[in-house]
Formats: sequence, structure tokens, C-alpha cells
Amino acid sequence: MSKLGLGKAIVINSIINHMYQRKTPEDLECGITIAMKVFGAKWKPCLLDAIDRGFRRPSEMHREIRDATPRVLDMQLRELEASGVVEKCQCGGFPLYTEYTLTDIGRSIMPVIARMNEWGLSHRERVAGESFQSISL
Repeated sequence: MSKLGLGKAIVINSIINHMYQRKTPEDLECGITIAMKVFGAKWKPCLLDAIDRGFRRPSEMHREIRDATPRVLDMQLRELEASGVVEKCQCGGFPLYTEYTLTDIGRSIMPVIARMNEWGLSHRERVAGESFQSISL
């Protein structure tokens, strides 16, 4: 890439980063806000549970969590890695493969995930009978 092309790329990146900056500051005084930022996406608790139960490779997680697309799971794994909740290991051999493990922070989240699972299982019948469509006022 020429110097001119690299300069344009830097300017465009700067514009994009400026456009997508948060307009309101995050409330980092609220523990729920912080927790939701780290593992509040739809599939993150399922990914953490799968890793905790021994599913380490992305392909194993894709088979375990069938309702999510591999692209979304991979994206959320990258976000968990960026948050320091999981660690990615490029394992040797041929062919190379990737495995994820929980960090200390990730292991500290597991009692919360386990409690969410218990709550969901104990309320399964009630929730399965509900229609969670928006209520029109």
C-alpha cells in the first residue's frame, strides 16, 4: 500500500472511530451495567457454560449451541477474549487448531451462570407457556 493509501486509511479509521464513540458515558458505578457489558450478549453465557463443561474448540461449541450461527459465536468469543474472560490458545501440531479456556475472571463468573441455569430450569414450565411478545398499550 502506498503512503497516500495508508494515510487515507488512517483518516477514514479516525472518522469512523469518532462517529461511533459513545455519546453518553457508561455508568461504571453500577455492577449490573459492568456485568452486562462483559457477558450480556445472547450467547455469551452459553459459551462460558460450554467452555466450563469441557467444550474448548470453536467447532465443538458450534455443535453444542445449535441455535446460534458460527459467525455470531465466533464474534462473541472474540469479545469475551477482549474482556479477559476467556483465553485463546493456538495449539500446535498439524493442522493448527484453536482452543478457549476460562481465565480467573471467567471462572469467577461461573457461579452466576450456574445460578441463571438453575433459575431457568426451575421456571421452565411457566416460561414455556408464556408468549413473550410485546404488549401493546
